Amino acid sequence: MLNDKVILITGGTGSFGKCFVKYILENYDPKKVIIYSRDEFKQFHMANQFKEYKDKLRFFIGDVRDRERLYRAFEGVDYVVHAAAMKQVPACEYNPIEAVKTNINGAMNIIDAALDKNVKRVVALSTDKAVNPINLYGGTKLVSDKLFISANAYAGSKDVCFSIVRYGNVAGSRGSVIPFFREIVSKGESKLPITDYRMTRFWISLEEGVKLVIKALSEAKGGETFISKIPSFKITDLAQAILPGCEMPEVGIREGEKLHEIMITREDSLNTYEYDKHFIVYPNMKWWNSSKIQQGGRKVEQGFQYSSDSNNEWLSVNELKEKLINM
Repeated sequence: MLNDKVILITGGTGSFGKCFVKYILENYDPKKVIIYSRDEFKQFHMANQFKEYKDKLRFFIGDVRDRERLYRAFEGVDYVVHAAAMKQVPACEYNPIEAVKTNINGAMNIIDAALDKNVKRVVALSTDKAVNPINLYGGTKLVSDKLFISANAYAGSKDVCFSIVRYGNVAGSRGSVIPFFREIVSKGESKLPITDYRMTRFWISLEEGVKLVIKALSEAKGGETFISKIPSFKITDLAQAILPGCEMPEVGIREGEKLHEIMITREDSLNTYEYDKHFIVYPNMKWWNSSKIQQGGRKVEQGFQYSSDSNNEWLSVNELKEKLINM
């Protein structure tokens, strides 16, 4: 599906972007892969990391806020994966207008460029924080999701579709709890701070996230939100997996932080179908045609909610240890 295609990824030098590029270069034969991001130093390191694929890689310095630069970068592009965003909750709270410019205005620029430059498929990365948002980051990503879903109404006769992939904090990614705990352990500390003993999270690896994006690229008809069926874990169990027997002082939940990750709300259950390894939330729009619903799924019960605290699958301390070894 990706063979002989030109693929562009915004924010391509981040944790997800590097894993995505590595995966498609090793498993497909794309015509060209364009990494679009702001940081030339990270692009330099990424170019060295993938130097054996230098004939297929192109690096564009640019910001998703820059409409003209996006139009230039989108020339001849078949597929776009939109991973660029302001993601740090405190930074978004302190710089709200900047978060709006990147996460909302940037989304609008991506949509306009994709429509005008005849891109075939666009997949935008979302987050659990966009579900019932309680902080500005989540609020901007909710708006971004709505923009990408509604963009399908403006496609007209063009062969383009926009879809969403949603997941929570990716295990081991920059800014997540695993590298935070490991840094504390590396300093010889015997305590791992827990914000709240009740806290739970979903577990998804970078590669699992990449595979969900590829599924969306290959299967989306336009407007769907794809969500993986993944296990949950307790933050206290993760701490014990990283440092067995450690003390776990409860330090209090941070502003804008949730106790649990929610991927599908009870309200969305009216439009959600469950498949073997994932869920799809279908759009509830006048332009949506129910004949586009994929076969092989079943509609979830009304009132269903997919949350890390009420999940059917859980990781034990020993299972977490095994996963951490392979990271």
